[in-house]
Order: sequence, then C-alpha cells, then structure tokens
Amino acid sequence: MPEPTVPGSAERLLRVAVLADSDTRWKWGALTAQRLAGPSGSAVVDGMLLRGRATPTARQLQDTGVADAPVREVTTAEFLAEAGAEGAYDAVVLACVGGAVQAMLHGLAYQWQGRTRRPVVVTGYVGVVYEKLADGLLLRNGADMVLANSAYDADRFRDVYAGVGTRTGSVVECALPFLGGTPYAPSDERPYTVTFAVQPSVPEVRRDRLYLLQRAAGHARLHPEREVLVKLRSKPGEQTTHIEELPYQRLADRLPGGLPDNCRLVYGHMGEVLDRTDVLVTVSSTAALESLHRGIPTAVLTDLGIREALGNHHFVGSGCLTSWDRLDAGEVPRADPAWTARHGVVGAAYGPYESAFEGARKRLAQLLADELPPLNPYYTSVTAGGYLPGILARYGLTPDGTPNTSGTAGSSAGLGGAARRVVRRAARGAYRQGVQRVAPVIRRMGQL
Repeated sequence: MPEPTVPGSAERLLRVAVLADSDTRWKWGALTAQRLAGPSGSAVVDGMLLRGRATPTARQLQDTGVADAPVREVTTAEFLAEAGAEGAYDAVVLACVGGAVQAMLHGLAYQWQGRTRRPVVVTGYVGVVYEKLADGLLLRNGADMVLANSAYDADRFRDVYAGVGTRTGSVVECALPFLGGTPYAPSDERPYTVTFAVQPSVPEVRRDRLYLLQRAAGHARLHPEREVLVKLRSKPGEQTTHIEELPYQRLADRLPGGLPDNCRLVYGHMGEVLDRTDVLVTVSSTAALESLHRGIPTAVLTDLGIREALGNHHFVGSGCLTSWDRLDAGEVPRADPAWTARHGVVGAAYGPYESAFEGARKRLAQLLADELPPLNPYYTSVTAGGYLPGILARYGLTPDGTPNTSGTAGSSAGLGGAARRVVRRAARGAYRQGVQRVAPVIRRMGQL
C-alpha cells in the first residue's frame, strides 16, 4: 500500500490557513506552511493577522521576506468562522503566542463539533525556546502537530507532555522554516562587517541596552576598517512579538559622541543583512541560528552574564559564547558541530536542510488521510478551571469556546468597513503610544 502524500505533492495544492499575531510569527507560519507542502513550497496560503497590539505594519511585513502570500487582519470570531467552514482548508497553522493558540484550539473544537473530516491543526515556536517551557507547551497542547525546531526541543517537549500524562505523539521534529541563504564566504569586495542583531526586550534595562550600543560603537572606533551594523527589529511605535520600550534608535540619539561613521543602524530582511555579514553578534536572538546555518561566525554575548532572563544560557556548549572585549581583540568564535546539529542548525555547512521537514510532511500526509478525532486540549474546565476561562475571555470566547457576542459592539458599531478600519488603526496607535511612552514613565515614577 503506497504511503499517503501531501496534496501539494500529488493531486492538488495544499490549502493552508495561517493565523499569526506578529511579524515574526507571520514569517514562521507562512514559511512553515510552504515547507510542509514540499520542497517546492506548493501551498495556497491564506494569511490572517489576529488583530492586537503587535499587528505588524506593511513595512514590517515586507521585512519578513515572505512573498506571494496575501494577508489580512481578522478578529477571533472572523478567523473561527473562516477556518471553521467545512472544506475550506486542509491545514490550519496557528502561529501565535501560547494563549492565542489555546483559545483558537477551543474555538475550533466548538466550530468543528460533529465533523467527520476537519483540517489538521499545526503549531510551534518561532525560535529559541528559553523560557516558559511548560506554560507554552501546555497552551499549545491539543494541536495535531506541535513542531519542534530541533532534536533537543523535541525531547524536551515530549518530556513535558509525558510528565503531565498527555499524548506525546503530536510532537514532530523539524527545523526553523526560515533558515536559508548563501553559505558564508569571506569577501574582499566589501568591508569586513560585524552585525549586532538587537532584540526588543533582551536586555530590558536601559543601562544594559546602552552598554551594548556603546560597545558596538566602540568596536567600530577600534576597527575603523570594519563596518558595524546595528540590525533593528522595528521603528519606534511599531510592535513586534515582544514589547520594545527602549528602542535603540532613541538610545543612539542620546549616545555621547554619537555613532562613528562606520557604525550605523539598519532595517530590512535579516537574510539580506546576513549576506554581507562576517560576524553576527547578539545576546540570544534567533538570528544566531540563521547565522550558524550559513556558517557565519556567531558571537553570543556574555557581557551581561549568562542568565536565563537573557536567554543566552541556551547557547551553553555551542562554542559561541564570548564578549565584546574578546571580539575587540580579534577573537572569532567557532561553533561546535555536535551542538549545532542537536539544536536544529541544519543545511549549508551542517547538512541537508530540506530533509529536516520530511518527518513533518509524512506526519501531515498521514493525518490528512485519516478521520481525525475532535480537538482535545489538555487544558479544560476540569484540569484548569481557574486558568482557562481567563485565557478564552482575553480572546473573546466564552468558557465553551463560542465567540462572546455580548459587548462586542464598541465605539465603531454601525460604521462602514472603511470607517471601522480607521477607528481600529487609531485605537492601535493610541495603545502603542501608551505602551511605548506612557507605561515606562509610570513604572519609573513608581520606583522613585
């Protein structure tokens, strides 16, 4: 009997709904859908952005590098109505924060009651999993496939699920879907380039962020023949997966002496920046895995300590841990091949990349060929009666997973579609202004 195949590889294209709640999660979700369809990425992706504080701007979406995939904003109720429609999709990829994934699982379970056929539900993580392991995993429990980006993660995920007595078969090992690009090769046609990949919330403290920026500028002054790029995630006022209360752009404006001529702030697609990078420097960004995948020397900073709060503890044993002092002195970190292989760095200098998705494609094909049971998340009113209702309410759902229609008519009720969009953009702008400017001031006042 022949093995089942993904629709994209046989009779028709794989139809996938991707729900994301930030720019990076949209990138992960859309590219995951394409990887699951096969090496050619032959999937019809219907992209939806869950309306919220981190809804990306058009510029942020462009920087993800995802092309040819339409995307639009939706509410929870709108997503559930579309994804719940019979025969609309083969798979649904939930590329959201854990709470949103859990809410959508319950909402979809309600929508699909009594169905003998339903889409396969896929979820996972956008990068390095260095915090809230149990919390995040149990919020994702109930999906048919929980993707792990490495063998290391797959083992940890199964241990957590087994430890609470829930099924482990949903965990499927693969790799980050956005690894790629040209393998690293030094070039005499451009300046030797050091790229510092910043993070929105790591570190959080102004003093620490200013220190890192000063060290990047200092490295540029010490090596005037080099170019130092500070790769930014977002512009002030834009939001990402994590809130950035102290943007490096503003810190640079206040930096004594400013930035030297050979040190500058840059935006854009990370892959394009890596194309001209000779050393990637970060605290714990997922960009480190993209860099290692290409064979670029990668430095994970220890200047602020090796701490769980920073996420750089994830790189213990990688050979990448170093400091600005050592980089200033000319040290070039060398990654440990055994560590990289176990932590999902495949392709380029480390082995075949596309083969990392073969297990996930096979599992998807098997699920598509079967009659799937109803979605059954670990968290229910019985197992988490004091936790789950709050999560569902946050996303506009009642305890049984139905959209809460009471109180949904706000100040934009009765307005036309265009007017509602204007009101929503204004409200989102006001929220971001509060998060970026007002909230930090209030917190500082509270510490006086």
